[in-house]
Amino acid sequence: MRYDHKAIEPKWQKKWEEKGVFHAENNSEKKKFYALIEFPYPSGQGLHVGHPRPYTALDIVSRKRRLQGYNVLYPIGWDAFGLPTENYAIKNHVHPRTVTEKNVARFKKQIQSLGISFDWSREINVTRNFL
Repeated sequence: MRYDHKAIEPKWQKKWEEKGVFHAENNSEKKKFYALIEFPYPSGQGLHVGHPRPYTALDIVSRKRRLQGYNVLYPIGWDAFGLPTENYAIKNHVHPRTVTEKNVARFKKQIQSLGISFDWSREINVTRNFL
C-alpha cells in the first residue's frame, strides 16, 4: 500500500485544528510550557530549509511536553517589516501591504503543510496595524 500524503496529511491537519489539539488553554491548572521560534520574515521566495529546522526541533519538545501533561503554548507569527519588502514593492509598483499579505499567505500554507503543532488560534502578525 502506498502512502498518499496529499490525501492523508491535510485530512488530519484539518481535524487537529478543528478540535484545537494544539491550542493552549486559558486558565489551565496544568504546568505551563512556552516554546517560541523567531517569527519568520515572509519573503516572496517562500520557505527555505532554514525555516523548518528550528520549528521541527521545538515541535518535538512541544509534543513531548503535551504528552507529559503540560499546557503548551507554541505560537506562530510573522515579522514582515523591512527594506526587502519595501524595495520589492517599489520595484514592482505594488503596495507593501499587498506584498506582505501575499507572502504571509504563502508561508502559512507551506508551514501548515508541514504539520508543525503551532497554536494557529494565537497567530500574530506584527504588520497588521502598520501597513
